[in-house]
Amino acid sequence: MTKAGRLRIGVLSLHSSKETKAILNAIEALGHDPEWLRRDNIEVRIREGQATLEPDVDIVINRLLLSKADYATEALCLADTIKGLVPVLNDPTTVLTAMHKYSTAVRLSAAGIPVPDQLLALDPGRLNEARGEFDEEAVYKTAIGTHGSWTWKVSPDELLSPQVGNRWAFLQEFIEVDAERHRDVRVYVVGGEIIAAMTRHAPEGDWRTNVALGGEPEDATADLPADVRDIALRTTEAVGLDFAGIDLIEGEDGWFVLEVNPTAGFKGLFGATGISPAPYIAALAIERAGGECDPELVEKLATGFDDSMPSVINESAATPPEARPVIGYTNDVTVYGTSGAKTVTAKSDTGATRTSIDISLAAEIGAGPITDRTRIVSGSNKTGKTRPVVDITVEINGRTHTLMASVEDRSHMSYPVIIGRDILKDYQVDVGS
Repeated sequence: MTKAGRLRIGVLSLHSSKETKAILNAIEALGHDPEWLRRDNIEVRIREGQATLEPDVDIVINRLLLSKADYATEALCLADTIKGLVPVLNDPTTVLTAMHKYSTAVRLSAAGIPVPDQLLALDPGRLNEARGEFDEEAVYKTAIGTHGSWTWKVSPDELLSPQVGNRWAFLQEFIEVDAERHRDVRVYVVGGEIIAAMTRHAPEGDWRTNVALGGEPEDATADLPADVRDIALRTTEAVGLDFAGIDLIEGEDGWFVLEVNPTAGFKGLFGATGISPAPYIAALAIERAGGECDPELVEKLATGFDDSMPSVINESAATPPEARPVIGYTNDVTVYGTSGAKTVTAKSDTGATRTSIDISLAAEIGAGPITDRTRIVSGSNKTGKTRPVVDITVEINGRTHTLMASVEDRSHMSYPVIIGRDILKDYQVDVGS
């Protein structure tokens, strides 16, 4: 406790996001003191048998993005370490279940909550032999992933690997939707209450509805069917989360849960519904720590989305610059597709917006399917030309990047892969190596 009646509410986030800032600002607007737990200020000390946490907080809101972290286990254990000292929302053990899509599906099926048919097999033979159990189209995805990445739609004749990069992958039934454009529903639940919901329509030419991939959101809060509300609430309870985004889809046999997101972004949700979960998450933490919140103020704050830099910290402290690893002009990289992987030498090109891959290499590793087309303009071709775009995963020095790469015939060139700024933004390029 800080000032009289004021609690210090921590938000654990090792990245700078609009949602993290919105929660911190909501805590302050509700009359309490926010604290951003970051790389540069977290300290857990054990001295003479007594463990303490710095910054000193009353409760912590867990906003670690584990599905995108290079070291998810270490980050999860950090949250569990903090849990040993103060309460944590969402509890790290529940996040462990939710971040692993297959673990979530097993938990939900045991609770009688409908999920699509799916198969996880660690042996390639078993995985491919079972492909016939699914329809002509099936979904192939990694057990850990976000924003629609590491997810493909596959045909029966594609050979699949049980592992993509360093992540296990599984088959899932493709749920047909009675609509011209694929769609699903995202329901945001906080403290056992539905805060908002949106229908997400896939962009033209794609079946994935993620807003990060161009999906178009539409407010569904007032029109949410009763059975969807019931499934979303039961799902959150079954996994044990305090707040979550639940993705559901309606097929011929009713509604199914696709995924449960313990740190779901909600900027797109706010854009579609005009409702921000941030004040509700802040209020839940305050109340769990023994404080009180004015429900009318929470509701009022939820009509805005304040993602400005929180006033309690300065911008340089809030976004500590991380030392970006150095890569050379050429680098040995491993590229992964749905059916295999190959290590090749790639060239760094700071002038290229997008990473590109040779068409033969793309075919060899099973990159795809084609998700888009991009226009490339070069000095020799002012009008530009279009190239297909596919999903691939690129591993560089142990760091993985899932992205949409353009495909071209590079058989007459020295390097089968060009690393563009979509990857290089995370590195320093040493042209001398």
